[in-house]
Amino acid sequence: MTTETTNPLLDFSGLPRFDLIRPEHVTPAIEQLIAEARDAVRQAEAPADTVTWDNFVVPLEEATERLGRAWGVVNHLNHVMDTPELRATYNENQPKVTEFWTELGQNEALFGKYKQLRASPDFANLTPARKRIVENALRDFRLGGAELPEKQKQRFAEIQEEQAKLSTRFSENVLDATNDYKLLVTDEADLSGLPDDVKAAARAAAERDGKQGWQFSLHFPSYFPILQFADKRELREQIYRANATKASEMGTVFSELEKWDNTGNIAQLLRLRDEEAKLLDFQSFAHVSLEPKMAETPEHVIEFLEDLARRARPYAEKDLAELRAFAKDELGIDDMQAWDVTYASEKLREKRYAFSAQEVKEYFPEPKVVAGLFGLISKLFDVTISPDDAPVWHPDVRFYRIEKNGQLIGQFYLDLYARPGKGQGAWMDDARGRRLTTGGIVQTPIAYLTCNFTPPAEVDGKLQPSLFTHDEVTTLFHEFGHGLHHMLTEVDELSVSGISGVEWDAVELPSQFMENFCWEWDVLQGMTAHVKTGEPLPRELYDKMLAAKNFQSGMQTLRQVEFSLIDMHLHYDFDPNSQKTVQELVDEVRNKFAVLIPPSFNRFQHSFGHIFAGGYAAGYYSYKWAEVLSADAYAAFEEAVEAGGGQLLDETGKRFHREILAVGGSRPALESFKAFRGREPKIDALLRHNGMQA
Repeated sequence: MTTETTNPLLDFSGLPRFDLIRPEHVTPAIEQLIAEARDAVRQAEAPADTVTWDNFVVPLEEATERLGRAWGVVNHLNHVMDTPELRATYNENQPKVTEFWTELGQNEALFGKYKQLRASPDFANLTPARKRIVENALRDFRLGGAELPEKQKQRFAEIQEEQAKLSTRFSENVLDATNDYKLLVTDEADLSGLPDDVKAAARAAAERDGKQGWQFSLHFPSYFPILQFADKRELREQIYRANATKASEMGTVFSELEKWDNTGNIAQLLRLRDEEAKLLDFQSFAHVSLEPKMAETPEHVIEFLEDLARRARPYAEKDLAELRAFAKDELGIDDMQAWDVTYASEKLREKRYAFSAQEVKEYFPEPKVVAGLFGLISKLFDVTISPDDAPVWHPDVRFYRIEKNGQLIGQFYLDLYARPGKGQGAWMDDARGRRLTTGGIVQTPIAYLTCNFTPPAEVDGKLQPSLFTHDEVTTLFHEFGHGLHHMLTEVDELSVSGISGVEWDAVELPSQFMENFCWEWDVLQGMTAHVKTGEPLPRELYDKMLAAKNFQSGMQTLRQVEFSLIDMHLHYDFDPNSQKTVQELVDEVRNKFAVLIPPSFNRFQHSFGHIFAGGYAAGYYSYKWAEVLSADAYAAFEEAVEAGGGQLLDETGKRFHREILAVGGSRPALESFKAFRGREPKIDALLRHNGMQA
């Protein structure tokens, strides 16, 4: 038998041993952990006169947690350090892991024991958190197919395995298409308008590949500045088209075109999800998705989104009319196209508010931003954040600890920069959850915080700090909000501590809540320093930023509503077995709700990882849903400031921690919100924050 001394994936004594983990460790570790978990399941299945929390739930959770943690490490590495060897072993083992969890979710004996525990006299004596775990388990067994006949169970399991493979392939196609694309510019005149740090990064990228000139990729920090700043229209069109068609049948710029086309993966995923729903006797996959969420029905979600669209549309139409007029009159662009929108918007913002995104960026060097974020967290929640030591998967990664009253309460890895082999976007994931072990020791939570910002560049032989756009600062605060939800929990039951057990459409509340602080003067004073002078953000520039805060908020709101409605309709009333294509559904939603229609070649859905590879299927609406909650929650802090701040503000922070962060998923999210706010949520604060009054 493999042991922790020979296989670091089997060492659960402390932090993951990222310095020692190799692809060849994955298969033996996962196979052994699955075997151990199956042994524990067999013991849990055994008949018992009485079923209690201690003799049934605890040993089952102990065994499955080890497998979950080890596979979590493998999954994380596959997303941040993709290599051919790691990808191969990940794809080899994913079906085994999926099969185990599907088997567990369909186990009638375990389902029966949870029912027995629920019906026992002892259930009334369980803590609220444990009661919620039992209720969640009963729901999840039903959604996992535990009540299906044997033949249908087998098909359900096949569907889960096929979906897991397709989702992985979807992500790999996006990553491979992103990594493959290279745009080499040899004439610096073509880069007119681009900031110096962007050009420096592009030159460094070219040099790494042994080329002369400036090389750009489809990683966000590389391609987006072209859309935002490049004066050369043809260059903007070239990079826009490449990004909008990646991993699709339109992506003719890519080699291995057919291999990376996600068209078939999308169609098959939708068919499988629909089949899964029908097996479980649900009308649609959207109905399945909403079972564990706050929203009650797909119709309820669609009504919410369409109402938001109606409110936003007048503002969006005004935004677009102003932009088109400006592009024509000031920039000479008579026929504004998709690749002109970001560029024209930046120019309009500069003229209207007399500042540029690049000017702001120079006040946000990464070390100052991170220190300011940590200082805010310390003040809000009375904790201390300090550097810590741990093996990491890349030299750029840093590790920190969070303490309260001198006691360790959580730790996190911070992986900020984009690089080849790393998935796009930003996310938080849990490396370990909080729980009280059978030995009476609190296992503290650990989080992964991952972003894709521009890495530091070397200028004149000196390494310069990475400069963040204000949007990137907001992204960092957003992901840290998720991290706080995970790490500041005070719940000792693994299944509902931190983000575990939180309804998916409420899980964005803490993250979107944290974004608001990126607009507070006092906060920005502590997290800004000009890269050359060291001066903090001037009040004049801040006032301009604040005036521009809701610039094009109508268009931005409609864009998110558009994505959310596409997702919901794909999983609610779209027949994946009909002749109608996904693109036709996308076009229908756009024609009804969007004010800015992308070109016909746009294939954004082919890289829409949230719903095809990220767990947001029939759940993308969660961002807007939770934004109602987060804006209303933040309004409590605004009210405390208006009432005098000081002690009242401190009490509001403590109440947010106590009623939202600390309780995790141990009670329904609506109950937590009402405990914090004293009432049900209202949409007023969201509309006000977006400059769209009710």
